[in-house]
Amino acid sequence: MDLMKVIQIAAAGMQAQGTRVRIIAENIANADSLAETPDGDPYRRKIVTFQNLLDRELGVNKVSVKRIRLDMSDFGKRFDPQHPAADADGYVKTPNVKSLLEVMDMRQAQRSYQANLGVITLSKRMIGQTIDLLR
Repeated sequence: MDLMKVIQIAAAGMQAQGTRVRIIAENIANADSLAETPDGDPYRRKIVTFQNLLDRELGVNKVSVKRIRLDMSDFGKRFDPQHPAADADGYVKTPNVKSLLEVMDMRQAQRSYQANLGVITLSKRMIGQTIDLLR
């Protein structure tokens, strides 16, 4: 396979994982964001889904972000009758963000990003060595 194609495939992977890292960071930043009214909802976790997309110009499949969707799992509840968003029983809905899960997802995304960066670095080195041999 052409090394330039390899670099472009790896760059697409880095771009997709970069989006995933950004969404995970947004989830972590909003893990404590509560609603302001009793009938309102707190922050809802977001999830990135990927797809293989055929790049007709290169003739290869590249990964891309398919969509960013909301995690429809249930909100948590916390007893805080003084909060403006408390219901009649004194409970406030809390975001469905689980920090431990987000940290694990972040590590996985970072490792994937680093693996793609390693592919690009190695490919560039191979191109450089090929040019040196041709001199």
